[in-house]
Amino acid sequence: MEEKDSGVVLKKLVDSVSEISSISGFRCVVRKQCRDLSRRVKLLMPLLEEFLEIRDQISEETLNGLILLKGALESAVELLKMCNRGSSVLLVLQSEKTRNKFLELTGQFEEALSSISYEKVDIPDELKEQVELIHDQFRKAKDRIEAPDLQLYEDLLSLYNQSSDVNTEPGLLHVLCEKLELMNIGHFKDESLSLDEMIASSGSNLEQSQEKLSVLMKKLEACLRAKNPNISIHICENCSGGDQACAPVMPDDFRCPISLELMKDPVIICTGQTYERASIKRWIEAGHGTCPKTQQKLFSTSLTPNYALSSVITHWCETNGLEPPKRFGISRPSACSVEGVDIDSLLSKLTSGNIEEQRASAGELRLLARNNGNNRMFIAEAGAIPLLVGLLSTPDTITQEHAITALLNLSICEEDNKRNIVSCQAVPEILQVLKNGSMEARENAAATIFSLAVLDEYKVTIGAMGAIPVLVTLLREGSQRGKKDAAAALFSLCIFQGNKVRAIRSGLVPLLMSLLTEPHSEMVDEALAIVAMLASHSEGKAAIGSFEAVPLFVELIRSGSPKSKENATAVLVYLCADHRHLSEAQGLDVVNLLRDLSENGTDRGRRKAAQLLQILSNRTEQQLEQARAQIDGQTQAQTEVPTWSLQFTVIASVDAS
Repeated sequence: MEEKDSGVVLKKLVDSVSEISSISGFRCVVRKQCRDLSRRVKLLMPLLEEFLEIRDQISEETLNGLILLKGALESAVELLKMCNRGSSVLLVLQSEKTRNKFLELTGQFEEALSSISYEKVDIPDELKEQVELIHDQFRKAKDRIEAPDLQLYEDLLSLYNQSSDVNTEPGLLHVLCEKLELMNIGHFKDESLSLDEMIASSGSNLEQSQEKLSVLMKKLEACLRAKNPNISIHICENCSGGDQACAPVMPDDFRCPISLELMKDPVIICTGQTYERASIKRWIEAGHGTCPKTQQKLFSTSLTPNYALSSVITHWCETNGLEPPKRFGISRPSACSVEGVDIDSLLSKLTSGNIEEQRASAGELRLLARNNGNNRMFIAEAGAIPLLVGLLSTPDTITQEHAITALLNLSICEEDNKRNIVSCQAVPEILQVLKNGSMEARENAAATIFSLAVLDEYKVTIGAMGAIPVLVTLLREGSQRGKKDAAAALFSLCIFQGNKVRAIRSGLVPLLMSLLTEPHSEMVDEALAIVAMLASHSEGKAAIGSFEAVPLFVELIRSGSPKSKENATAVLVYLCADHRHLSEAQGLDVVNLLRDLSENGTDRGRRKAAQLLQILSNRTEQQLEQARAQIDGQTQAQTEVPTWSLQFTVIASVDAS
């Protein structure tokens, strides 16, 4: 029965996508295929979250498709785990088999997505378009799974088939080590352990290969020793029969994504990714304008030292008896000094119990955290966040303002700081400030909620803690800046479907409609963006439709900003599913406005205009068909004179005579 329970199936689907999202550091020989698969799968999460919200509406046909998708995701988890932990040597020697697994899995996803009738359920059009794009990617991917590196396969197979007494050309061994990314002791130990695990888990399948694999690994070891004569390498015991102690496996996060070596001087670039300073500098100096890992465009080439990761790497090396890396980049300032200010002294004053000291220290931390990203990291690492959270409940208004603003500044651009703030149980305290603080404190509390909600997992958490009604109150009664901060936070939270219901039931729709009609309103763009989002939910559409606001949205298409035009059109797309609203829009000559928008609007505006024009066109054709049918019926009635009419004619003639 569990298999046919939509809630259970969807929970397993979400868990599988989350597990896939957590797998990284794939072996070089299958890295592209793994990343492509992982990227496509992660894009399915918004659809699954929407389905969870409307699980009672899911048809049996769609549920069967979701069950197929569950099987595909479970297979994907296993394949990606193998490509994450597996031996590069074996993955190359079994490359055709691995490629066939990717092909088979891609077909499974394509079949599953074809079986899901997502177009028949009440989910946002943008989400439908995204899923169609993912579906198309899987469909095309069946013809694009990268073929194995044939030269690498042939060279490694040749070495695998050589006996131990054959001298192998050093150049070939060096090329193989490079292609397999076995260029230092850490990589080689990892490969040896992975090979050991794969042989042990294969049962008897690789028994005949163990001796050949042992010879192959020893030859690769000899090549590495020739370049580094002082190193000691553990060869897997299933290959060599040895009894050496296992060396520690280096965590993937410690490796530079470019060089794949232990990072000595990790730095953060503008996309939030961390690299070895020397490697990313060479990348940028070579003229590349994108992030190597995410392919995002670099809007800045500044490099920020990742001191937190440096400390973790040093601790790991010391714990495992390895020499910590020597850093050659910018040295870290003293942990207790930022811009010449003694941070430890400031933190000590936060806990002193003296309100004057607390106020002054919180104010100074607020200013330091505002200045730059380095300061934010140093202050957070020094342990300021839990102390600032503790001050949110202080009765002193100014201290509270300093504390919430310092937390806001610390949360900007730093994902680790956001997680640290939430993990310190700060959200309930922030909501209390948002509800009862001074106007400045409430403004900055709303901005902090917006900053934390940038991370998708916190949209659910913050919404469930009761943030939305408090934000609605600030949107109603706050200062101009407070209203804008509240609107930004509400928009971010309402991306999650469950929060849309909370917002609608908190009375947000009437408030937004009043902001849209308020004379000289400065909140039209913000209010309309939220209205367009809520209109994608059935309750939101009903609430908006009750205001008889079609003329307002048509006027916004005529005279609003480019963003307002696209959002007003998006709202009408949802409302015009109701014939009453559709007829009203037709009567307001919206067609010419939409034609202009479809040619001159934003990308989304053009798309929404085309969508609404199609709805209007379908309605016009339907009306014409009904008119034709009515005319045909009248013509037929005129040509077929009923019997009672003939009788009346005869009687009338008799009376006349």
